Formats: sequence, C-alpha cells, structure tokens
Amino acid sequence: AALSCRYVLCEVVSEDPRCRQCIEDRAVGLAVRDAVGRVHGDYGLACCSISFTVKYLNAYTGTVLLRCRKDSYRLLCSALPFVRQLESRNQRYPCSLNTLHVGGTIRTCQKFLIQYNRRQLLMLLQNCTNEEERRCIQKSLLSCSLIEEQSQSGDEEDDDGPE
Repeated sequence: AALSCRYVLCEVVSEDPRCRQCIEDRAVGLAVRDAVGRVHGDYGLACCSISFTVKYLNAYTGTVLLRCRKDSYRLLCSALPFVRQLESRNQRYPCSLNTLHVGGTIRTCQKFLIQYNRRQLLMLLQNCTNEEERRCIQKSLLSCSLIEEQSQSGDEEDDDGPE
C-alpha cells in the first residue's frame, strides 16, 4: 500500500539577502528537525522524521517544499514558526519559515504556488512607479502558468511508493 503523505509549501523570510543565496536543503531539513525536537520532544521528532524530506528548494525565490507522513503533518506545521535560523557553511542566518499551503500532492502545491506568485505580481503591479517596471511585471504575469504535458501524466511524483 502507498504511504499517504502531505506536502508543506513554505517560504524563507529573512532580512539578510545573503540568507536565500546560501540555503541548502540539508540546512533547512536540520533546522526543521531541530524545531520539531524543541517543540514536541523526542516523540514528535520520531513521528515527523519518518519519511520527512525536503522535496524542493529554490534558493532564488526562497520556496521550500517539505514532505512528511499524513498523520504527522500537524506536528510539523506547528513547529515551523519556531525555525529561527538556518546554518550553512558555518554561518548562521536569522530567518523564519512562512507556511503558504499544505497539499496532498506536489501538483496541488505547484498550482497553489502559481496562483500565489500571480497575486504577488499583481500587488507589485499596483505599486509600480514607472512604465518600464509595469512592462516587466506584466511580462512576468503572462509567464505564470503550469505547462501541461500529456507524456508525463503516468510518471508524476505526486504519490510516493512504500518506503
């Protein structure tokens, strides 16, 4: 039987611009595990560690996709606000993780992220100061779409097999 998972979509929020450039999936995973351990103790850490992984990390946008078992995603989500820093290459960067969406598949998280980015771009569009900025943001808005590929429909990474 397939293991039921939840995917938690987060964004890294930091005042330090170097933070996003230096984050690695290993550092995010360690910071999340540390927060779960501090908030929920050994039991919570053990529950969340089963099939926990950082599935996707985009350092440029600060987007992180975490996977955990369905029965422990509430433990994970409740500990995410307690992530206060990421450590990479012996440097500590103060930051926080903002939960954007919890979904049952990677695809639903992708769809949410597209809509979220579109809303963010629309907010930027309203705050434009000149025509050049306006054109750049309108171009970005038009490029926000999920490309459908019929050839890949059978081998998507939405549902993971037994682990």
